[in-house]
Amino acid sequence: MLFFYIRHGDPIYDPDSLTDLGIEQAEALSKRLSLYGLDKIYSSTSNRAVMTAKPTCEKLGLEPELLDFANEHYAFSELCFTDNGDKRWLFQHPRIVNLFNDKEIIDMGNKWFEHPEFSEYSYKQSMERIAVESDKFFKNLGYERVQGTSKYKVIKSNNQRVGLFAHQGFGIAFLSYVLNIPYPAFATRFDISHTGMTVIEFEELDGYAVPRVLTLSSDSHLYREGLSTLYNYRVKF
Repeated sequence: MLFFYIRHGDPIYDPDSLTDLGIEQAEALSKRLSLYGLDKIYSSTSNRAVMTAKPTCEKLGLEPELLDFANEHYAFSELCFTDNGDKRWLFQHPRIVNLFNDKEIIDMGNKWFEHPEFSEYSYKQSMERIAVESDKFFKNLGYERVQGTSKYKVIKSNNQRVGLFAHQGFGIAFLSYVLNIPYPAFATRFDISHTGMTVIEFEELDGYAVPRVLTLSSDSHLYREGLSTLYNYRVKF
């Protein structure tokens, strides 16, 4: 199986929608995805994710299946840090970014949320919720997570191309779990831009699959259509 994780286009957060640029990004993405197609399309229940998936669904004649657990509303309410009234994603808060890269947190691995700094927060419950729902999702696709490992047991062979349109903040937590990379390491070293396409191969070997990233947050469709490639509003490259 090839699994495509795609962030929504340039957003309007209130009301939940896309800017004109976001709509153009979604159209550019649909042209790229239509070259080889997708067999199944899933989307967060957020309108901006559904709108991003729409052009691809129309070109491929598919209806998206909505996944409420992928809606960023939950992740944003759970994986933020508030300091003197300043509420931000953990990976955007300077003090937490520094803490995430200290030896103490690194040595805690996937138990990072047990650090005393986070005792009043529900980060553990958030990561467990994402893990449980992610396991259900991939089991439905034919892959059952082997607990305590980085591999999935193949319970039903799957040669499909499957896409999930969702978000940055949720996606960072979701992908860190799927790839078994501790959240502090993933969140401070990897990012996902608007309509960035991450492709993960579930290659089946001897009854198991270990997810392998083939590309992370690719935006070549934006180059192709002459759209801005300003990365998350701040970096030109």
